[in-house]
Amino acid sequence: MTQSTPPPLSPARTPSALAAALAGVAAGAAALGVAELLAGLVPGASSPIIAIGDLVISLQPPGAKQFVVELFGEADKLLLNLLIAVVGLAATAGLGVLARTRPGLARLGFLAFGLLVLGAALRDPASEAVPTFIVAVAAVGVGIGVCFWLLGLARRSATPRAAEMPAWERRRFLGTSLAVMGLAAGSGVIGRMLLERGRLGTTPQAAIPTPAATAAALPNGSELGIDGVATIITPNEDFYRIDTALLIPRPDMKTWRLKVTGRVDRPFELSYDELVAMPLFEQYVTIACVSNEVGGGLVGNALWRGVRLKDILERAGVQADATQIVGRADNFTVGFPTVWALADEREAMVAVAMNGEPLPPAHGFPARLIVPGLYGYVSATKWLTEIELTRLEDFDAYWIPLGWAKEAPILTQSRIDVPRNRERVNAGNVPIAGVAWAPDRGISAVEVQVDDGEWQAADLSTPISDATWVQFVRRWDATPGEHTIRVRATDGVGELQTDERTPPAPDGARGHHVVQVDVA
Repeated sequence: MTQSTPPPLSPARTPSALAAALAGVAAGAAALGVAELLAGLVPGASSPIIAIGDLVISLQPPGAKQFVVELFGEADKLLLNLLIAVVGLAATAGLGVLARTRPGLARLGFLAFGLLVLGAALRDPASEAVPTFIVAVAAVGVGIGVCFWLLGLARRSATPRAAEMPAWERRRFLGTSLAVMGLAAGSGVIGRMLLERGRLGTTPQAAIPTPAATAAALPNGSELGIDGVATIITPNEDFYRIDTALLIPRPDMKTWRLKVTGRVDRPFELSYDELVAMPLFEQYVTIACVSNEVGGGLVGNALWRGVRLKDILERAGVQADATQIVGRADNFTVGFPTVWALADEREAMVAVAMNGEPLPPAHGFPARLIVPGLYGYVSATKWLTEIELTRLEDFDAYWIPLGWAKEAPILTQSRIDVPRNRERVNAGNVPIAGVAWAPDRGISAVEVQVDDGEWQAADLSTPISDATWVQFVRRWDATPGEHTIRVRATDGVGELQTDERTPPAPDGARGHHVVQVDVA
């Protein structure tokens, strides 16, 4: 018998665009995973995703903040992280396709992304140049290496053999790509956990000194005991969080200082121990985010402990033309009129504790500003590092150029917590209950209206102070059918909450909260 000679192998073929895109995605995932892991391990390094996210936030156009908060609420930071990762992987997918025929340009593309990340990361005051450069170089190197390694596997899988189809090679390429992405995801998760745990390994001190002036016990009747209504004291873990920080700052307490600068006679700075050694006091204060929609949950009440801002300003010696106080935290600033800190009827403070505990990291440890009566975007600086005295006309804080009002007292607001919108309830006695607030003016009355009936007065809880919210309840003899319920409040100076609806921008949402219920 004559033995046949197998035909020669076909020349290697260019991988398909789909295979090249998968190689690019895996390479991008590997680059991000390694970079996140190194950022968590190497002190002073910066996360690429966080760096790009901070850059995006700094470049946001007017109106973007409210749009994002309306869509995603307190999940906005998670969504931004995911969006940046998805966009980055989509871009590296394109580089993978480009690398099939233009490998040099693909390498330059990876390098361009590395330079973008490096430039964004060096904007972060907490990042250091050398560690951040090392992370960027490692990410670029890993991205290029993995991309061309996987393209080599894809090329072999695209080369048919005479004896068998390249099914094994295709499975090998696909399995390897998925394994790379899985390892990258694990590395990224570990790196982010290390970052969030704190690159410097600092922890809040165990206790805050007892204040010289403690808050009075909650008065009898401060809680009405209605299930489903927000508690008078919002637990720390339930307190809303809206800020621009994608990664919670963890300052090095050995070097952290609170500086008092600007138009003062005696600039000075305080270490954390020096700050908490000053006379401390406590007060309950309700604070709210200007992005809170009518009926929204971006509001809460807590017991704050800290130093009177007035004491700090008196020590510094405020100059006569210093009409604005600016609170600074890294790249973020707020600004409010100086008179809000000096007026006797309110107690602006540098808070160091919240509900009897050191400030949680997410809520501003080691120190933050609390100014009763002002929306947080102009007053409540978290992770405070500097208090600067300036003039109102000389400086616009972070949110002002983005279209928000420069002066922003909290509006009189009320919210129905029960029954919930679209809830089905049984006929008979139904409590209509919720909360109302107007810090620092207090609430004098709350009224509810069912359908087009008369406004009916609700019972109020005993207020803690003018700086806090109150609960209300109105017992309703509910009849079967669909009903519309509205609420309005009157503040302590007699101003009735308006029914004219406005969006949160530029100085807070207005209008009555309305719910629809179906009575069985």
